[in-house]
Amino acid sequence: MIRSLLGLSLLAATALQAQQTSRTEPITALRDNGSGFHALVGARVVTAPGQVVQNATIVIRNGLIVSVAANQAAPAGARVWDLKGQTVYPGFIDAHADLGVGEVPEGGDIGPTHWNPQVRAWYSTASTFRDDSTRRRSLRSLGFGTALAVPKQGIFRGKASVVNLGEVGSRERLLRGDLVQTLGFNRSFQLGGGYPNSAMGVSALMKQTFMDAEWYIRAWAAYERSGRAILPPETSEALNSLKDAVQGRQPVLFQTASEEEYLRAAAIAAEFKLTPWYRGSGDEYRIVDVLRGRTNPLIIPLNFPDAPELGSPEAALNVSLGQLRHWYLAPTNAAQLASANVPFAITTDGLSSLNQFLPNLRVAVARGLAPDKALAALTTTPAGWLGIERTHGTIAAGKVANLVIADGDLFTEESSIVDVWVQGTRYGVTRPPQIDPRGTWSITTEDAAGFAATLRIEGPLNRVRGTIEVGNRRPINLATARIITETGRLEATFNGEALGYQGTILLTGSVRGEEFFGWMSLPNGADPAYRGTRTETFEGPARGAVASRVPAIDLPWVRPSMEFGRAAPPEQPAAVLVRNATVWTSGPQGRLENADLLVRAGKVVQVGQRLAAPAGAVVIDGTGKHVTPGLIDPHTHTGVSAVNESGFAIVPEVQMGDVLTINNIWMYRQLAGGLTMQMVKHGSANPIGGENVFVKNRWGSLPDQLRLENAPRTVKFALGENPKRNPNRYPNTRMGVQEIIRDHFLAARDYKAEWDRWNADRTKAGIPPRRDLRMEALVDILEQRLLVSSHGYRADEFLALVRLAEEFGFKVQTLQHGVEAYKIATELKNSGVAAVVWSDWGAFKLESYDATNYNARLLLEAGVVTSLHSDDAEISTRMNWEAGKLLRSGVEEVQALQTVTINAARAVAIDKRVGSLEPGKDADFVIWNGNPLSQFTRAEQTWVDGRRYFSLEEDARLRAEVDRQRNQLIQAVLAAGGNDPNVNNRPAQRGGGQERH
Repeated sequence: MIRSLLGLSLLAATALQAQQTSRTEPITALRDNGSGFHALVGARVVTAPGQVVQNATIVIRNGLIVSVAANQAAPAGARVWDLKGQTVYPGFIDAHADLGVGEVPEGGDIGPTHWNPQVRAWYSTASTFRDDSTRRRSLRSLGFGTALAVPKQGIFRGKASVVNLGEVGSRERLLRGDLVQTLGFNRSFQLGGGYPNSAMGVSALMKQTFMDAEWYIRAWAAYERSGRAILPPETSEALNSLKDAVQGRQPVLFQTASEEEYLRAAAIAAEFKLTPWYRGSGDEYRIVDVLRGRTNPLIIPLNFPDAPELGSPEAALNVSLGQLRHWYLAPTNAAQLASANVPFAITTDGLSSLNQFLPNLRVAVARGLAPDKALAALTTTPAGWLGIERTHGTIAAGKVANLVIADGDLFTEESSIVDVWVQGTRYGVTRPPQIDPRGTWSITTEDAAGFAATLRIEGPLNRVRGTIEVGNRRPINLATARIITETGRLEATFNGEALGYQGTILLTGSVRGEEFFGWMSLPNGADPAYRGTRTETFEGPARGAVASRVPAIDLPWVRPSMEFGRAAPPEQPAAVLVRNATVWTSGPQGRLENADLLVRAGKVVQVGQRLAAPAGAVVIDGTGKHVTPGLIDPHTHTGVSAVNESGFAIVPEVQMGDVLTINNIWMYRQLAGGLTMQMVKHGSANPIGGENVFVKNRWGSLPDQLRLENAPRTVKFALGENPKRNPNRYPNTRMGVQEIIRDHFLAARDYKAEWDRWNADRTKAGIPPRRDLRMEALVDILEQRLLVSSHGYRADEFLALVRLAEEFGFKVQTLQHGVEAYKIATELKNSGVAAVVWSDWGAFKLESYDATNYNARLLLEAGVVTSLHSDDAEISTRMNWEAGKLLRSGVEEVQALQTVTINAARAVAIDKRVGSLEPGKDADFVIWNGNPLSQFTRAEQTWVDGRRYFSLEEDARLRAEVDRQRNQLIQAVLAAGGNDPNVNNRPAQRGGGQERH
């Protein structure tokens, strides 16, 4: 006994001594006399992924683990915790936690931060650490003891820090300050609605800011070398904070919301040689082939989608295969990454409610993620990335005592978290009681303002619905109904009109077993109290379509993950010969009857009659068929994440190629209409918009694989009403449009002159010039490296732009839309400007009133290179019809087809590659079942680069496959939801947990 007391005295002295010597803040009241000496005995302990110790004892002293051993007695003096029948895991680590840090102060940021408020790279979670205690407590209740606190505001969001989630002061919780710079592709409206306001604007701002950070280093180094004898560069806390990132000494964490944003982030990281981390979207299974072999940290959420609505045949018809596939495949995201050996961590970020985390984690395990892999993604993997693996991530002697105590296997639905230990301190976790208010209730009241009613609640617990019936009136459907598990309450609303009230009635109350206590809020201001008794129970599934219980489905991997997706690019035969067809070459050979087309390795070799088939060639009988070049649309806006960047009037630095999308069903529809090439353009909100991108319709390819290789660069200008319509931005007149273009070209001349001076100066004295992506693009326009493609309607405005081009020595390549182009056909011919027009659009707004259906014919007769365009996703699927319309105005057939083939290619300077069937050009061609200018003709086959991307035969097979997959998935949703089709895939929530103290 004396020995035990002596041990306790020595332990207490050790603890108090540590308390006195390891903190700077004086103790103002009584000291904490707790020993911090614990023994957790009898548990099943998972010390690390795949390592288990049965009947183990964990000894903790002063926040650290002293020992972990099987069948060991508790040491004398330790407080003993009997954990028999329970399982202990290492404390979880959230590598991308939202702890409420980085809020924008009232009035906005102050000081020399950055000209753009969305750039907050200077923000430090370490120096201004103040997190939200409620969020911290919620994370603890899920097993997390450590987290990377990530700021949330802006595009450049600031530096994230590693913290522990205990209830001690911020100085004692900070583990690694300002570990990683964080970025997001979504701007924060709290910081203002200016530039950028589009996806391509965000990418441009990221590039420019990283470029500026590199310049900032050089500029300040030059200033210091000068002995500070010159004027200093500007001071920017944001650019200064990015020094380590652009020099590769600090990781950059990109928050992405789709697999396409991941690819954009990876491209930016590669361009600037950054050390990238990624917070994923949960859609990574769609690019698992790209991710295979990559080792950059990837932190994924468990944000599984609700099951699509299938409550009626009409609702089922409106659900796309893409939605159904995502419902089925999203829960397998982690398992697919693990199978591909892609390292990843799991985060709570991205969930609409933290209550979803543990149920969704269990769903992920049930759908193929091995429990050891799941545990690693919550412990050892993030510990290594965050640089805390020597103290966190496993249960071992010398490590921090961060533990999760569960009453069973935590990765099964039956288990719950009992306690969480953070740095040797125990935090009790309780689960709110799960109420089940479903069934029929007899509601009564003694209040004169109230009324008796019958309340029926049905459906799964996570999506209840019901009716209320008053007297003999018809039952009223509840407009909303929800269960609040944390408080054991039911809330519902319904329209009071049938009861004589003008407005909505709120019903709320507590459910205790078979009784209900609550009140109603009536539109007349009365709030009568109610009591209720359950008269009938509801026999139905307690939860919605839980994704862990779905039947196994043979669901092939395709890109994009939707209707008609491809498992791989089509094969490119060594040779293809189309025999005995009518071939519209759109070239010098014109239209040939009973002709052959020979293709080798994706290029046109020869067009003629009775050509010999090479050995092994794919031979296609073209008898009765027509063959044309692939159709070209030089003005579309499909297949991109955004169209306009209107934050500034002049934005040639933004690039449409940055925001190409994979998930674009219109591309398949365009192929079905014979379209093989398009120029995807910036919108018309700016006098000078962004750089356009040429897209080959290589359906199923990644965004960068869609681009036409070595294509000319073009930029979108806009004249007339569109660019002046923004009342909060200069210009807002037509003459202002002209003048802002002129002024920016003058600025570009000055910019180039400054760089010329610097490059000619051998001494390189002074501050180096800063690269400016906007000015560089304008210089490229002036020097004809970036070709101008201008939106416009009126003849006078377009002539003004031509004169401006003559003033600055550049050339306008195309006039787009040009409903009044016929008025200046001679001027267009003389200036070498192509006209890209509609076949018959006009008079849809005032500046297009002087349109004529003879526009294209008049331009062609004047010798202007004339092409048709769609400016519309649906029209782009039938450009052959648009060409056919020209026949009504007297245009000859061959010439009409050329407006969507070779003329379209000439108009946008890609005629050396595509637009006609001539030797050496890309083998982009279409086989039609009749004259291509007829509205009754169908494209039977569409080839791009000598690969057959569309055929009616394959389309029929794919449609059957779409139906097969849809039927399987719909049945899976219904099976997962029991008899109730109106369900989603989330388990009934057990609550986020509350601590007991």
